[in-house]
Amino acid sequence: MPLNDEIDNMRKEIRTDGYRMSIGEWISLYENKEIDIHPEFQRFYRWSEIQKSNLIESILLGIPIPPIFVSQRKEGVWDVIDGLQRLSTLYQFVGVLKDENGNNVESLKLEKTKYLPSLEGKKWNDPDDLDNSFTPEQRLLIKRSKIDVSIVLRESDQIAKYELFQRLNTGGANLTPQEVRNCIMVMIKPDFHKWIKSLSSYKSYQECIALTDKNLEEQYDIELALRFIIFSTLDLDQYDRSKDVGEYLTDRMVEMAQDNHFDEQSAEARFRKTFDHLNVALGSNAFRRYSDGQFKGGFLLSPFEVVAFGLGFNHPDFPSPEETTERTQQLYLDATYQQWSGSGVRANSRLPHLIPLGRKIFRP
Repeated sequence: MPLNDEIDNMRKEIRTDGYRMSIGEWISLYENKEIDIHPEFQRFYRWSEIQKSNLIESILLGIPIPPIFVSQRKEGVWDVIDGLQRLSTLYQFVGVLKDENGNNVESLKLEKTKYLPSLEGKKWNDPDDLDNSFTPEQRLLIKRSKIDVSIVLRESDQIAKYELFQRLNTGGANLTPQEVRNCIMVMIKPDFHKWIKSLSSYKSYQECIALTDKNLEEQYDIELALRFIIFSTLDLDQYDRSKDVGEYLTDRMVEMAQDNHFDEQSAEARFRKTFDHLNVALGSNAFRRYSDGQFKGGFLLSPFEVVAFGLGFNHPDFPSPEETTERTQQLYLDATYQQWSGSGVRANSRLPHLIPLGRKIFRP
């Protein structure tokens, strides 16, 4: 298809609108439940108190704030695609922000900033501490300040808002790729996100992957669970090697979440029994390098792709735990593994070799 035709076709799929709105209007939208900032996302965002204070400083000084991106549902409610932290900060400061359980979040107390050091200790409006509260004039200044909104209209292709969310929130310091996927899961189907999260909390699985605290904080355990669900049963003829693995994971995740016929019960049974078996056989050594007669170091992705995916594919007919241990130890001498498991091998080149290897090695 010629480039112009591709451009024209895709532009028809995404319809947008935009205008300026006062912060007072943004507050009213939230109080009237006409905008959903997805409080479940809060745990994925890590703005510090000084970052929040800097936002309030910027508004008071008239420094332009980047636009908020939203998508419009059929009933007219807006989903926030980009700008959640900015809006959450404003809502927390004025005292209306609620957490995912519907409870009020403690109001924000500002810290001193570069240009307005007297902001330190200031609050929106505390009747018991008027000296440290904004004056009526200062509150009006905030409420009358404007922030642009860009709206992905409901007539747009449904996938447009997820694509836009991913592009706006990937690559910055705020979110890891899996945290972006978690947010997309919540936007598409909250119950699917809860299901994947519950799998990642399974005790045998956590024992086997033995991740660092930093990995866990960045939701890497959820990403690995998602990789298992996708790749342990994947028809390799359907694997699109032209895509980055992260992009492929996101696309397949969206397909599964939207598929009303996806069999979560069978997938969960495969997941739990695979890691129960691995925990008996190897425990926390399951995905550590084996050399000189012992397992060493921390979690490695390549053995996960061979051992976990291979056993998962052969579920429920596993080798004995003793055979699983022995075959895992022998893996590190395998020529195919040695060739395709190096740090310089791209994942979309590695997987077509390691996945079949695991399926062969762990046949019962």
